[in-house]
Amino acid sequence: MNTKKALEGIKVLDFSQLLAGPFATMMLGDLGAEVIKIERLGSGDLYRGMTFFAKNIKDKESPCFMAWNRNKRSIAMDIRNEKAKAFIYEMVKTADVVVENFRPGVMDRLGYGYETLKKINPRIVYASNSGFGSSGPYVTRPGQDMLIQGMVGLTTLTGRKTDPPHPLGTTLPDVLSSFHLVYGILSALLYCQKTGEGQHVEVDLMRSTLALESQEFTTLLNMDVQYERPASGIGHPFQSAPFGIYECADGYISIAMGPFDVLVDALEAPDLMRYFDPQIRFNQRDEVFYAIEAVTKTKSVQHWLNRMLERDLWVAKVEDITDVENNPQVQHMHALTSFEHKKVGTVRCVAPAISMSETPATIASAPPLVGEHTREIMQEYGMSPAEIDAFFAEGIVSEEL
Repeated sequence: MNTKKALEGIKVLDFSQLLAGPFATMMLGDLGAEVIKIERLGSGDLYRGMTFFAKNIKDKESPCFMAWNRNKRSIAMDIRNEKAKAFIYEMVKTADVVVENFRPGVMDRLGYGYETLKKINPRIVYASNSGFGSSGPYVTRPGQDMLIQGMVGLTTLTGRKTDPPHPLGTTLPDVLSSFHLVYGILSALLYCQKTGEGQHVEVDLMRSTLALESQEFTTLLNMDVQYERPASGIGHPFQSAPFGIYECADGYISIAMGPFDVLVDALEAPDLMRYFDPQIRFNQRDEVFYAIEAVTKTKSVQHWLNRMLERDLWVAKVEDITDVENNPQVQHMHALTSFEHKKVGTVRCVAPAISMSETPATIASAPPLVGEHTREIMQEYGMSPAEIDAFFAEGIVSEEL
């Protein structure tokens, strides 16, 4: 097995909680960075207590926490304690990256802001993730995923004309900010290698989600176009039919783009050629959608897939999320995998989503218990067993084994 790691030798101090920060640091860990997760005494990351109201994995661990925290070690500390602060400052001296996603100003008040840490280590790449950035009229507001979806118009891009605004079924703004955070960190590390200078990387959920909507905003801001969600199932408010999801006799298919006459041939419905003009298919897109769906409802998903795919049309079966693991392409790519957890046993999960020929991403370790590596990490930074025991006795640190 290839053991070379792209980010081997990069040390990350991770103060972040919940999703946006932890997903970013997990991606760095997947690529070989050493990630030390600094958690609260006892309870640790807030996500450890969230389970989507399902049972914890085998009644022991939160699936929400498990999803974003592999390839990390955990040290549990009272970061307000002056002795803990002195120890963290020692870690900063040899760290490459610090990641935090507190509200703006919190890390400064605690003594871990960028200006403080760069005096200790001028090469530090300090990465902050927030809802709305570090200044402005919304800076004190809670910046949460669903709130952002509504504020940047994402909830009005989805659904039908008569529907109320629709939040997405997953935490897209959080995940988008994670990817922005990773590419900011990697860019800053490359710059530091060239110049010896660290810097502050700031990412927020609002701008990250606006970036996703670039084509929509470029259209709205520069063209005389009337924005309106279609009444039917057209998959995008600026698209014409047939772009959408269509009911079949036993399920649903999504039809994207392709020559309309070829689609009509596949559907064996020559009457649909009355909609051949692209402008008609936009102006009357709801009428066209329902005319096509009247045909797709008459046969099975597999029937239409066979006819359309053999004509090289852009079509796919719409999978229920509970069936995705059985998709042959998902299985072929090994997109779902598993790891072994010391308390839970085998945990199934989504695999790293990047392939690299020389330095593949891997799951080297399971998500840690709260403070699982407290003693180990403290020893690595030169503390004696007696000094570590004293920290435990004073309640400055904790561990779960």
